[in-house]
Amino acid sequence: MLLFLFVAVLFLPTSVQAHSLLKVGNQGYEVSELQQNLKDMGFFYGPVTGYYGPITERAVMDFQYKSNLSSDGVAGPATFLMLNEVEKMARVVHGEARGESYIGKVAVAAVILNRIDDSAFPDNVGDVIHQTNAFTAVHDGQYNLEPSSYAYRAVFDAMQGWDPTYGSVYYYNPDLATNTWIFTRQSVTKIGNHLFAR
Repeated sequence: MLLFLFVAVLFLPTSVQAHSLLKVGNQGYEVSELQQNLKDMGFFYGPVTGYYGPITERAVMDFQYKSNLSSDGVAGPATFLMLNEVEKMARVVHGEARGESYIGKVAVAAVILNRIDDSAFPDNVGDVIHQTNAFTAVHDGQYNLEPSSYAYRAVFDAMQGWDPTYGSVYYYNPDLATNTWIFTRQSVTKIGNHLFAR
């Protein structure tokens, strides 16, 4: 995951590069947007003010720490990229595992990270989750739902190394799966309604 982030920062998409370097003393819409993102993810407490003070700095540092970034309290390109990646993953987790236990949510996040680390899959979150037919939630629109706080927490737990799937790169509900190919994958474990496989 750290190698992915280093490579990803070298080739930042234009939308991420468009963000200014935000730090203590800055104010405006970009700061409000940052505060709201951090609030949604459980790092920023209090009202969104648009002022980057010590509370925002602390929230950024906490986010950076949980995301395995340098915790300097400055929101730069790597921080904005990671905010975007976490948001994408949380949307998939929420859409795919909304009715599952917490460990089931962490498992879905772990599968995304395992795919990034597997040479048979793309090496970044966006391409992994938008791969054709990879995630039902992306295909059927559940990806557009607002993630729960549990979805964000599950993503951070997976990023910290919790993988209840033991390296699985697939999962499916055996009662609902219609593509017989998935049944050819080696099952690793069952969590809730999902079988996890390699």
